[in-house]
Amino acid sequence: MKTSAADIKRFRGYLQDEVDGMHYYATLATLEEDDHLAAVYREMATMEQRHLDLWRQQLIEAGSNADLPRPTLRARALMWLAKRFGIDMVLPVLKAMEVGADAVYAGEPIAAAAQLPADERTHARVVAALAGPLGGLSGSAIGRIESRHRSLGGGNALRAAVLGANDGLTSNLALVMGVAGANPGHGTVVLAGIAGLLAGSFSMALGEWISVTSAREAAEAQIAIERDEIEMMPAAEQDELTLIYRAKGVPEQQARELAAHVMADRESALSVLAREELGIVPEDLGSSWTAATSSFTLFAGGAILPILPFFVVEGVTAVLLSAALTGIGLFAVGSVITLLSGRNPIYSGMRQLVLGLVVAAITYATGAAVGVAAGI
Repeated sequence: MKTSAADIKRFRGYLQDEVDGMHYYATLATLEEDDHLAAVYREMATMEQRHLDLWRQQLIEAGSNADLPRPTLRARALMWLAKRFGIDMVLPVLKAMEVGADAVYAGEPIAAAAQLPADERTHARVVAALAGPLGGLSGSAIGRIESRHRSLGGGNALRAAVLGANDGLTSNLALVMGVAGANPGHGTVVLAGIAGLLAGSFSMALGEWISVTSAREAAEAQIAIERDEIEMMPAAEQDELTLIYRAKGVPEQQARELAAHVMADRESALSVLAREELGIVPEDLGSSWTAATSSFTLFAGGAILPILPFFVVEGVTAVLLSAALTGIGLFAVGSVITLLSGRNPIYSGMRQLVLGLVVAAITYATGAAVGVAAGI
């Protein structure tokens, strides 16, 4: 049967996906310090190589160009983050991408014959195990994988960074535009912008400090109780851990052996039981001061953009430059968040830009109306 233009387009899409997948896992294999986990990533990259070879062959047989494309911007950006901030930063994103990836090949006899859907399901299970709490894994693999989950927090850290900067951009743009609309004088606009930056930054920092401190104190109290139970009732805790593993699908004998292995080291046992019983990652409690400093910096970094032009120019020119500079920041924030959502970065960036400027226009108009009413 002749290959149609729609088939060729679809094959090219599959090829691009597999190129991205190979880029992910080949890169992670080079970054991973644990030899066993690096071998897992290399095996996954080999699977992706087999997949892309299949789609290249389909394109060749169709008489179409089968040159390998570059990894997408999203794939390159994710691996840039992995290199700069560690593998844990991107694993939750990869986990979300792999969930349901086998459905992409639904209705593709070629893919089914080559067992591509089964490979994709394997990828999803492996990445889920690496990115989240332990499941049906055994032996030292648990220790290696569990020890990876640290305070960086994976995709949540990226999300928090983006939202913090976005809050600073949007709130201070709205404040500056509202005050500028009332036209109380150049100095007043600058003062309002600086006050908004400091007030918002300190508010974010204090809120984050209180949140992390409260969560940490509550978690530490629960961990202390768990530690006492391990010391006083080790057999009961081992039985409980066995039941947890059995509930996760581990065969009974293997679950008992695994629980006994974990309980042999009380600190390791505390870490595992805290995760399994309490949903707490002891190494992931975080520092309240680090969280507060990060929140202050991220908010301030966004909030400074709307007032920068007012330091060098005045009047309408300053207002327009403020809107333009902040618009660039909003577009950048909207584009970066697509690393988590998977949407088109241009679309998401423009959406963020439009929404931010609409808010600015509303507050400017409101400020102008209040200024007229107040006789400013």
